[in-house]
Amino acid sequence: MGIRTTLTGAAMAVLATAGPLTGVAHAEGDLGCADFRFQEDAQAVFDLDPTDADRLDEDQGRDDGIACEVLPRRGTEAVSVATPLPTLGVQGGSGGSVGPAGFERAVGVALALGGAGLAGAYVVRRRRATQPQTRLKGR
Repeated sequence: MGIRTTLTGAAMAVLATAGPLTGVAHAEGDLGCADFRFQEDAQAVFDLDPTDADRLDEDQGRDDGIACEVLPRRGTEAVSVATPLPTLGVQGGSGGSVGPAGFERAVGVALALGGAGLAGAYVVRRRRATQPQTRLKGR
């Protein structure tokens, strides 16, 4: 009796969970224009089955090959045209200034001189740290 009860319980559980879903698989073939939001979607389904079993081509004139003409169409985005690159090389130019501005050159020189000064100060400090302090001994 224990096995019968277990099998009956398992069968009831399977029927309770999968039973309501059996109607969903059969309802897929009943498509109409109301099932689509845009005309392009209906046209894609119509193109898969040209026999028109779903009667998607019945709205404005028979057999014109356009499904659900009353549905709105998707808006197409405007394609932006890329500007062509200059073809004359250096003569084409880049549209900006050609060389560095005056303040850019001044900043570069200041950074170079500051770096050289810091490097020199580091060398002097390092030499003084390694050499004995002979000048102070004689006083």
